[in-house]
Amino acid sequence: MSRVKNSVATRKRRKKILKQAKGFWGRKSKLFKTAKEAVMRALRYAYRDRRARKRNFRSLWIARINAACRNRNISYSKFIAGMKKANIILNRKILAYIAVEDAASFDKIADEARNAIEPKKS
Repeated sequence: MSRVKNSVATRKRRKKILKQAKGFWGRKSKLFKTAKEAVMRALRYAYRDRRARKRNFRSLWIARINAACRNRNISYSKFIAGMKKANIILNRKILAYIAVEDAASFDKIADEARNAIEPKKS
């Protein structure tokens, strides 16, 4: 039976891992076994944190909207409920941007939301 030589594929596989480990500290960037462990861990963290980033940004936007609402004497939950009643369809990312960059527009949105919840008595 003939001998199987697979050094080309092995070298390619090892070079790929070591290339991914470039910039790691110490042995983790030099030795294949430790580099492989470090790369696998790094890829797991990257996968997890791509999902966590979405949650973190949403909570940041909510915090910004809440702060802007409190300055206009309305709670965040009442603001969101008023927006839904007033048929104002803006996502939290855009609302947070408006709250930070364009206070006058956010004032109008907040007034619309407030009026949708508690209509003026005349």
